[in-house]
Amino acid sequence: MTTVIHHNPDCGTSRNVLATIIASGTEPTVIEYLKTGWTRPQLLALFAAADLTPHQALRTSKSPAEELGLLDPAISDDVLIDAMIAHPILVNRPIVCTPKGIALCRPSEAVLPLLEIPVTEPVYKEDGTLLTKGLPAA
Repeated sequence: MTTVIHHNPDCGTSRNVLATIIASGTEPTVIEYLKTGWTRPQLLALFAAADLTPHQALRTSKSPAEELGLLDPAISDDVLIDAMIAHPILVNRPIVCTPKGIALCRPSEAVLPLLEIPVTEPVYKEDGTLLTKGLPAA
């Protein structure tokens, strides 16, 4: 299994996670899900492996979730999955898959336990914050 990142290049967190994966020496498979979209089996498998519910994976800000009426906790998982397929932006990101596991990597540091090759050099977020705490700053 290779490292896969379900990536939104317009998202700072997604870019930070991708940079961290690359800093580890891993060249991931990058899936720009806004272009490729989602399938029901794909979402169900990702959510199950990451131990997420559709409600937990729902992107609630900067998405049409509110205008589509999806913020009500009573909305069924099936309705959310259908909406995520119709509007890929509704899935929070990035979701990273490695042999060590699958996770929604928010905050960016959530990717660190998934890396097959640990990062040995400092990695900084786009805002200048040290992402790889515990490593000396450059």
